[in-house]
Order: sequence, then C-alpha cells, then structure tokens
Amino acid sequence: MNIALVDTHGCHGLITSRTLLRTLARTCANPGVAICGNCFAARRSSSSKGSVFPCECSTTDITVTQTATNSAENGYPQYHRLLPCPSFKEPPRVEHLVVLEEGPVMEYISKSLDLPPLYVADLIHFGAVHYALVCPQPPPTATPEQIRLFKKFTEPTFLKGRKSIKGKTMGEAQKTFRITHIDDFVEVGMYLRVYVHPKRFPRCYEIDWKSRIIAVTESYVVLDKPAGTSVGGTTNNIEETCVTFATRALGLTSPLWTTHQIDNCTEGCVILARTKEYCSIFHRKIREKKVMKLYLALAAAPVPMGIITHYMRPINLAPRIVSKDCIDGWNLCQLEVLECREVSWPVADIEAKYCIEDCGWPSKKKAYECKINLLTGRTHQIRAQLADCGAPLVGDSIYMPAAVAEMANPGSNPFGRSKKEYTSEEDKEIAVAEWIALHGKEPALAIGLQAYEISWDSGEHSYNAGTPWWKQELL
Repeated sequence: MNIALVDTHGCHGLITSRTLLRTLARTCANPGVAICGNCFAARRSSSSKGSVFPCECSTTDITVTQTATNSAENGYPQYHRLLPCPSFKEPPRVEHLVVLEEGPVMEYISKSLDLPPLYVADLIHFGAVHYALVCPQPPPTATPEQIRLFKKFTEPTFLKGRKSIKGKTMGEAQKTFRITHIDDFVEVGMYLRVYVHPKRFPRCYEIDWKSRIIAVTESYVVLDKPAGTSVGGTTNNIEETCVTFATRALGLTSPLWTTHQIDNCTEGCVILARTKEYCSIFHRKIREKKVMKLYLALAAAPVPMGIITHYMRPINLAPRIVSKDCIDGWNLCQLEVLECREVSWPVADIEAKYCIEDCGWPSKKKAYECKINLLTGRTHQIRAQLADCGAPLVGDSIYMPAAVAEMANPGSNPFGRSKKEYTSEEDKEIAVAEWIALHGKEPALAIGLQAYEISWDSGEHSYNAGTPWWKQELL
C-alpha cells in the first residue's frame, strides 16, 4: 500500500458536496510534515531557517475535543480578515490537522486554531484550506506517539466504518482537494491543511486592469499581465489573480479561464479563455505547437545568437537546474535568440519602482535586450538557460547570485562548462546541493523578462504587449 502525501492535478471551479467526495485535485502539499499530537506541525520554508512551528492544539486523548489556544501567546498576530491586503510579507504558517470531531469545517478550524470565523471563511474563499479523506503517513522523524495516532486513524477496522472512502484505494483517499464552502462537513479521521498566511499579491490592487486589456473577443481575452501578479493563482491563493481581476474589470458574468502560465515576476501577453471549450481548444493548439511566443529578455551580459540547447533536471522545484550535456531523463530545453542589442542598464528610479534587487552583478552600465523565440516551454527556461550562459536576467534574484558565484569560482556549477570530475556519486550529490544553495530567493516584483508577442494559427491571431518596464523612463 503506497501512502503518498498528495497528488497534484488542476481544474477550475469545483463544487464540494457535503461528504467532500471529489474526483479532481487542485493543489500540492507541503512535504515537510510531522504529526504533532492531534495535528501536524509544518516546517517553515528555508527563509525561516527550517524551524518547526509550535502545534497550536493538544489533547490527552484522541477522542477528546481540542482546546484552542491564543494565537498571540504563540507569537502569531491577532487575526481579523484577509483584506485589505497587507503590504508586507508575512512569515509562512501552515497548520496540519487530523479531525477529531465532525462538523462544519469553518467552525472546526476556527476552534482548533483559535482563528476568527470570518478569517477562516476568507481562507476558504482564497482556496487556502485543503483536505484529504485519510491523513498521510508521518515522516521518519515522527515520535512513537505520533505514529500511534496515525495508525489509529488508518487501521482497517477504523477505515471500514467510514462510508466516504468506500471503494477507494489508500492513495485515492489521501489525494488532496480544496475546501470551497464554509459549511462543508468534515469527518473524524480526515486531514486538513490550512495555509494561515497565504501568499499575497498586493500588486493586484495597484493596477488599472482595464488599461492592461489588449483585446476582447467572443472566445478569449488578451491581457498584458503586470509583473508581480499570478495568472491563475497559487496553491493557497486563487483570489488575487489576473483571471479574477480581469474578469471584474471587464464586468463579465462568467469567470475567465487560464490557458497558459508565465512566471509571477514576468510581464506580458497572456491569453485567457472566455469559455471552458475555448480553453481546451487553446490547450490543444499549444500541444500541437501552433502557438508562437516571443520574449524580450534584459540580460546582464551579451547572449550568442541562434538556438541554445540545454537539458533541465526533471524536479518540479526552483531553482531549475540545467546542463549543456544530454542527461538521461532530463527534459530538452531550446530557445532561439533572434536579436541581442546593447542598451543602458535601468536607471535607479525605475529599479526602485519595480523592486529590482541588487544581486551582486559587478557592472551595471550596460545591459543586453534579447528577442527570444521560445521553442520549448519549460518553467523558468529562459531564466535558467541564460544564467547558465553567463547572462542572467536583470533582477533575477534566484539565478543571478549563482551565475555570479560561478564567475568568481569556476566549477561551482557541477553541470556547467567548467564542471569538475567527481570521484563518487556522493561527492557529486554534495556538489549539487551546494550549487542549489548558491541560488537566491524569489524576486520581489519584476525581472528583465516580457512575453512581448503571442501568435497562433500561422499568425492569423497576433498580439503584442506594451512597453517593457525597463524602457518606462523613456516615455
């Protein structure tokens, strides 16, 4: 029996029944989980030094109702509502619960985590609460008491009494889904994951969204996406998105659909479908390579013309690691540099306006604007490939620090042009871990990348984005 934490799928606009039986999942889980009493204690992200959050609920017996504690006593802020959106980034806080008392989900979470009911309602509206019918297996670091609790809720005699999982495999019962209604009913033994501090996008509230609409047709809308926004949402925030705000700006009665993604820190052309049917049609065009995407990239160094080929490590985590060498199982990445011209580095006022971070690049007099035809569409592809060529994008706080480190100490990149020979796989694994650690954090707002043109059906439909942010001072 394979007891996995979660599976990841995607579909928009699911409705939840009272028993929470679903066929599609929407999100991925945080794998850094440990069962703590009757709940799970989630590990902080690397920016929080990997410490473990204190568990906010405790029990002397798993059949006893949890006793809520005061958030302030545990160092958390007082909670009210998710809006207005804070201008500062809150530290991550993820709570993992095993349900001990059946009832409406909003009431249960509010009582268990000592959160105001309206705040929990906001979290559910944002898509920040997830569930699985059966709790996941504890990690190897779990204590005997934590393992006992897990076994209690997954032993066959207990599971046989739960009608909601009848006919499901353990893997199916442990898939995660979004809670979509505050009165969804939760059963004893179910697993809840609550993103108490969802990822926020304050930029959404600063944009004149009508001015970002490039075209509106019966089938689709073309949006000039602003940097610092999410096209269709994140694991814990499906409210502060381009889809939501563009729908409202146009006064549409039906929500728009996401057809493709570009990074949060990238600006430019995005196609949003007006119907589910056209969303499927556009997906098919992408699969059949009938959609052409051209990008403007502002690189810190010149980039060679022509086709650049790399292979990307098939791990769905940033940073994306690429190699010029063909490695078995790694994904092909190709782009074509059509133009590369020298331009001025953005002035300080523009860098400040778009939160461009100082990533340690030694010279900031000249930059290089490149026109790129994206031949394969891997996540972070342009960013990772150009950084490996020694020409990271301006403001790319993930990939530029590593490129700077490789310049200062050739051979730091175990997959780079100056890679070293390793005597054992263990030594290479250590080098890979050290290389990943040289990469930085997610950009605060923008990087030097714009999806400036999108076309399909041999150019029958073609659209261009506006002036990129780094040229704004020229207007």
